[in-house]
Amino acid sequence: MELRTAATYRPTKPELAVFVAGVISMGLEILAVRIIAPQFGSHIYTVGGILTVVLAALSLGYWQGGKRARGATNREMSWLLLATAVYVAIVIYASELLLIQTSTLALPPRYAALPAAIILFGPPTYLLGFISPYAAELSQKAGTGEASGHVYALGTIGSILGSAATTFVFIPAMSIDAIGLLFGVLLVGTAVILTLPSISRKPLIASAVVVLLLIAATGVGPVAYDHRGDVVHQTQTAHQQLEIVDDGEIRTMYLDGARHSAIDLSEPDRHVFEYTGYFHLPMLMTDDVDDVDRVLFIGGGGYTGPQDFEERYDVTVDVVEIDPDVTAAAEAYFGLEESETMTAHADDGRQFLQHTDETYDVIVLDAYKQDQVPFHLTTIEFMTLVSDRLADDGVFHANVIASPSGPASEFYHAQQRTMNEVFPDTYSFRTSDSSAIQNIQIVATNDETGFSEADLATRNAERELGIDLSDAVDNHMTESDSDAPILRDDRGEVDSLLDPMLGQRYVIEETEGSSSEPTAPAQIVSPEATASGDSGPWSASPITPSAQ
Repeated sequence: MELRTAATYRPTKPELAVFVAGVISMGLEILAVRIIAPQFGSHIYTVGGILTVVLAALSLGYWQGGKRARGATNREMSWLLLATAVYVAIVIYASELLLIQTSTLALPPRYAALPAAIILFGPPTYLLGFISPYAAELSQKAGTGEASGHVYALGTIGSILGSAATTFVFIPAMSIDAIGLLFGVLLVGTAVILTLPSISRKPLIASAVVVLLLIAATGVGPVAYDHRGDVVHQTQTAHQQLEIVDDGEIRTMYLDGARHSAIDLSEPDRHVFEYTGYFHLPMLMTDDVDDVDRVLFIGGGGYTGPQDFEERYDVTVDVVEIDPDVTAAAEAYFGLEESETMTAHADDGRQFLQHTDETYDVIVLDAYKQDQVPFHLTTIEFMTLVSDRLADDGVFHANVIASPSGPASEFYHAQQRTMNEVFPDTYSFRTSDSSAIQNIQIVATNDETGFSEADLATRNAERELGIDLSDAVDNHMTESDSDAPILRDDRGEVDSLLDPMLGQRYVIEETEGSSSEPTAPAQIVSPEATASGDSGPWSASPITPSAQ
């Protein structure tokens, strides 16, 4: 009997409205992360702020809707849905400009994303909050409890569908604007259905106007100058926003608005970022460079570091890059070619190490960001796994973003202390003379080495690596007596350790090209949470493999 009833069930108009409201509210909530994160970072404060705004706006909508529900009609719900669709068009058209404007507000870094979340996603979710109490009032159920329970169950089912579809289907396959257009058209279509069969001229014209607004917002978009250069490719992946930007001869990969890889198209062998040359420090700490056979990079980005290792040394390189779209972009724009000696794996770094039987001579961890660090790649349990996958005389290299001293150095000290619990010796190297946040390289050896700075300088002079690491050796830092915590899987302290870095000045030293006058390395100062990493139309041409 129940199966037959379910098979013949036809939702009423109020039920349809509350279901669609659930789909859109949760879809917008997930979409908000992808829209706001490139400007403010994807750390816990951004995500938590969005959740707070959405839930507060829905609660306010529920409350106001409940007060006005006694006179609710299907026609009134249709106007609410149309108003929501209009605001979705505003989000599509003006989100970038609004993000830039709100980012200039003088707020503590952890609260910086809140104004953008409130302005962009507070009003539409507030309007959608009216739908549930209106639908409960219009329900055909006999009792108040049954009516409200039925309505909120349908709304929750809609939210589940909206969450799953947006996460697993829409974002991997569509642009943000296209998803917004889809949501807007769904709202307009539902609004029209609510007024059938006798739709009047006024709501019909309003619906047509809203659809035109949505199409115009998606097709036109605001005209804005991109200070970074020419965007030659951009897409939304399952993990992040990916952009390839050419600024003169420098091509850069941006992930969620942060630089991850850069190459000089006119001088492909140059390391654009100073710190990427430090990736070769493990080659000073091995007994013999020729004994290094297998190298693993955790984090690919533009694959410039892995390609550099493949070219310079007689090694087989595995790269674990969790986002396959990033690997595809590296193939199209950074000259990546997989071969017998270069293999890309679309996997999480820790899971790959858990499942592989390979033993590596060098492992390079290049997956951290200033504002977002994969917690499971920082802990003592992970470091133990790395040590197990290294040869007895293997070397582990971690690219950490932090300040060498002061409050913004807390994560660096915690990471080194955690590594000291597993590896016999660790060595730290700053990449800038500045005291600002920068890329700090921590190198750990799987056996006791006890290198002095003089030992490393001698090896640098004697070994023909094709890259001079004298500046890197000179930037060796003595280990401080820090009471930083040891990071463990059951103690999630990374976010609190990163907190002092939010909104702080971040410096990336840039090398000079051969065509430039010989000067000190240039500094790239980034106010945003620029990430570490090996670090539109498809109009740019591929280049030969190169070093960053």
